[in-house]
Amino acid sequence: MLKISSVKAIQVFDSRGFPTISCKVVLEDGTSAFAMVPSGASTGSKEAIELRDNKSTYHGKSVLKAVSNINKELSSIVIGKDPNNQQEIDKSLIMFDATQDKSKVGANAILAVSLAVAHVASKAKNINLYEHFSSIYEDITGIVLNYSMPMPMFNILNGGEHADNNIDLQEFMIIPSGAKTFVEVMEWATTIYHNLKKILLVKKCSTAVGDEGGFAPNLKSNEDAIKLIIDAIKKSNLEPGVDVNIALDCAASEFYDGKKYILQGEDKKLSPSEFVEYLHDLVSKYPITSIEDGMDEDDIAGWKMLTEKLGSKCQLVGDDLFVTNKKILTDGVKQNIANSILIKPNQVGSITETIETINCANENNFKSIISHRSGETEDTTISDLAVGLGIGQIKTGAPCRSDRIAKYNRLLWIEEESSDIVFK
Repeated sequence: MLKISSVKAIQVFDSRGFPTISCKVVLEDGTSAFAMVPSGASTGSKEAIELRDNKSTYHGKSVLKAVSNINKELSSIVIGKDPNNQQEIDKSLIMFDATQDKSKVGANAILAVSLAVAHVASKAKNINLYEHFSSIYEDITGIVLNYSMPMPMFNILNGGEHADNNIDLQEFMIIPSGAKTFVEVMEWATTIYHNLKKILLVKKCSTAVGDEGGFAPNLKSNEDAIKLIIDAIKKSNLEPGVDVNIALDCAASEFYDGKKYILQGEDKKLSPSEFVEYLHDLVSKYPITSIEDGMDEDDIAGWKMLTEKLGSKCQLVGDDLFVTNKKILTDGVKQNIANSILIKPNQVGSITETIETINCANENNFKSIISHRSGETEDTTISDLAVGLGIGQIKTGAPCRSDRIAKYNRLLWIEEESSDIVFK
């Protein structure tokens, strides 16, 4: 098998105009591939460390140290290795860093190499990246998975850390759960999105978009945001709760002060039990089938209340709660909190660890949702990851902005070229 002959990283830019890393891996015969890593705004405290330079350039966001770590140190670990040995390569990178949070060389540096290795291996084998990811999963777990097209969650209305408005909850998403093909998914989603814009214009609300492409108007309440989406679904000749459901990402850690959940846009200060009732009330009124980060990442008592109240009615997703970390997820399973996990490779720092966490979720009957970050690039790796591992769900923003649309366009091509891959 061809070996890796060179590894090169440079500083590029994400969708917010901040620096990130692109890494290129070349094999002995000249076959090459590259990958880019994303960056989050609303981040969990236990995420692996994204190494930034913290200097005067780029508002402290430059990643030249992480780039240098790849070019001067990590490259020597990878060169000469078989790119198909993803687990061996990732473990070598992790061992070199030798810190719990990857703070020595940076999780962004390790992930850039890890992703690029996966890309070049699939290219050398002349197979789709999703097929290669499936083979990596089998190598790591001994389990063969079926491919499936993921059902997206489209973040069409932004609040919280993703927008400069007065909406406290971070994401209001639509799930075209009644669609039968990915082509139909995109037709419904874009129709609803543009109808939402028309409704906002009539109401003289802003139609500027947030980090993930969703509209970011000022509204009186979180419930008003849901009502607008319901109106847009109906205007699209679709039925809420039948054709299209709603998902929320509360990102509750962003407005929890240690005692109260502070909804500034509604002038409310709620205790954990009161916030659970607040969410329960929304679920009882509207077709909300998924809630992400409904409680603060450290409010375990609150998570237990939420799980007991809504766990049988709703997908309760841990993002900041679990940070794609197998050990933290295992602890959460033991505590009977949540029932699903958001998967973001850059939270943990390598493809191998990402797959190990997904396998842990599968073993414990937790659902997984592959996710982008608010600071994205045109890299479409997560689309193939979702298909290859049969995840069934993907979250990658509104049907707007090329950094989001690139992921959806990749899925459209996968469906076009692989007619046997269907929704779960």
